[in-house]
Amino acid sequence: MSGRATEDLLIVGAGGFAREAAQAVRDAGAADAARGRPARWRLAGHLDDDPVLHGAEVDGVPVLGGCGLVHELPAARVVVCVGSPRDYAVRARLVRRLELPADRYATVVHPAAAVSASSVVGPGSVLLAHCVLTAAVRVGSHVAVMPQVVLTHDDTVGDFATLASGVRLGGGVRVGCGAYVGAGALVREGAAIGAWSLTGMGSTVLADVPAGQVWAGSPARLLRPAGAAALAELARAAGPPGGAAADGPEQEAPGRAPAAAHGRQEGAGPSGPRPRTRMESPVV
Repeated sequence: MSGRATEDLLIVGAGGFAREAAQAVRDAGAADAARGRPARWRLAGHLDDDPVLHGAEVDGVPVLGGCGLVHELPAARVVVCVGSPRDYAVRARLVRRLELPADRYATVVHPAAAVSASSVVGPGSVLLAHCVLTAAVRVGSHVAVMPQVVLTHDDTVGDFATLASGVRLGGGVRVGCGAYVGAGALVREGAAIGAWSLTGMGSTVLADVPAGQVWAGSPARLLRPAGAAALAELARAAGPPGGAAADGPEQEAPGRAPAAAHGRQEGAGPSGPRPRTRMESPVV
């Protein structure tokens, strides 16, 4: 690792999640310096489609321009850091729009995260401080894992999922593609969180959450269907009428392009083979 080259990193987005990812990159650089080795990433700047931000700085990091600049800076690696409970499908739409090859996406892990050698994390994913992946955990591509999340043995997290701060998953939990699990939620061992569902903050999940629904409470129960953007992604994953249904967390990621476009091997959702990006050190 001591001979590795420092690479430029572009963070797509300039909101809260993007700022947290930028801080993780800075903290990782400080940890590298303390170990006497080159930084894994050089933070080149944010990209955001809001023209008001262009030329400004966010926490001291410049906003270089719109998201399309990723194609004008081909040597830089990229992470897409957008999304909120109001529209947690936006990350999938933006990744699809950018159409970048697999090797453009970075995987950012805060140096205070604990990732076991038997766990794997896909490209484009961001793990913030004090996350724990205990044993044989599989995290897909473009996943947002917020601080203090605990993923225990044999958990699988599908592409584009978001695990908000303080989420705790029991062993063998399956989180579907694009699902949003709210802050402080507890999920019973072996449960399934369906694709493009939303689990409310502080919920206690004792039973499977179906795809495309909003559940909340303790114990969690159905509140309503997911929002239009999430349901559109679920329908996209289902394909044309008469195709296979997109039900549950083992479906493919919505709108999956060829594997290179999303940085995963074919079939590398929660039920497919593990992605090749292995966490052999605190920062990949």
